[in-house]
Amino acid sequence: MSRARAPQPANVPDDRVFEIDMYQLDGIEEGYHEAWKRVQQPGTPELIWTPFTGGHWIATNGQTVREIYGDPERFSSEVIFLPKEAGELYDMVPTRMDPPEHTPYRKALDKGLSLGQIRQVEEKVREVAVELIDGFAAAGQCEFSSEYAHIFPVRVFMALADLPMDDAEVLGRFAKMMTRPEGNTPEEMAANLDAGNKGLIDYVDPIIRARRGGSGDDLITVMVNAEINGELISHDKAQGLIALLLLAGLDTVVNFLGFMMLHLARNPELVAELRGDKIKLMRSAEEMFRRFPVVSEARMVAKDQEYKGVNLKHGDMILLPTALHGLDEAENPDPWKIDLQRRGMSHTTFGGGPHRCAGMHLARMEVICTLEEWFNRIPEFGLAPGAKPVFHSGIVAAVDNIPLVWPVGGRPS
Repeated sequence: MSRARAPQPANVPDDRVFEIDMYQLDGIEEGYHEAWKRVQQPGTPELIWTPFTGGHWIATNGQTVREIYGDPERFSSEVIFLPKEAGELYDMVPTRMDPPEHTPYRKALDKGLSLGQIRQVEEKVREVAVELIDGFAAAGQCEFSSEYAHIFPVRVFMALADLPMDDAEVLGRFAKMMTRPEGNTPEEMAANLDAGNKGLIDYVDPIIRARRGGSGDDLITVMVNAEINGELISHDKAQGLIALLLLAGLDTVVNFLGFMMLHLARNPELVAELRGDKIKLMRSAEEMFRRFPVVSEARMVAKDQEYKGVNLKHGDMILLPTALHGLDEAENPDPWKIDLQRRGMSHTTFGGGPHRCAGMHLARMEVICTLEEWFNRIPEFGLAPGAKPVFHSGIVAAVDNIPLVWPVGGRPS
């Protein structure tokens, strides 16, 4: 079914109009990152406009993506999801706030997700990775997406938040409704996203009430008892904050792991290099994040202005595909290559500016633990013959159907 098209506004020049649907990218069957890279051709303007998803601008290179992320006075986080009709219904805290309102909520997040806090849970993270990998290592095969990627970061997060693992499936469904909403019109997509948003809010409401005043060290208890400007965080803001944690913990790393492992399965020489050098393996995490960004969120134009040769109007939306930063040759030479010697890499995989991802320390730890424990048990592996991974685009991209195979019976000589 064809997607709805918005009329071209008067401030959009004809030469800036490109038919790009962030939820149905042309060429997606060849790969999510490959599909976005098709947009970044010589001569493509730094800012283009598409009639799909309610009509919005798209930043097409690393410099523009980074610049917009870093300038909340001109490009607001008041609405960050597309279509705009859906983004206006998104209630999570503090992602829809700009400084200075945003600042105390971000400090509360940082307190719970600081590097020091995350280092304290490394053993727990590693135990989850080991248990999952041991569960299929002897079989010589697994479907990585469903048997590891969709379980490992979710189980880690549910443990950190002291939530029952039995709830993960329904929470994951709500998260998917928000990051890859279904529908053929902005209104249909808004309704789907809103249902996911309300599902998460309804889930966290009784949990927040139960943990108010508690002394536990789990992530939710720490957050719901945080002080904002000298007062206990309000109930509605606590709902938005905890729902955001669930959304981030249940969808983003899940999908990044799939893209990373698919690439490793196709590049055994890289696996051998990482397996043979622990320092390289640890340093590789940042390069992996650069190479496989999965987020495409937006910013709202905060005031009428001229930018990148066009007249932007207050309320216009600009999509920031982080893939077009990490894979921009002007920012990272030979960007398709995982270069373990790369210096000065540039990416916005974790966002940028005041909204840089608070969970990045946990994400790095999850990647490093996965690689270390996987290589310890499965030193050689590849993609099963005839495998056809399925790619999905959206606010958070995804890849499914990653059947991996490996020899059973010890390390290669």
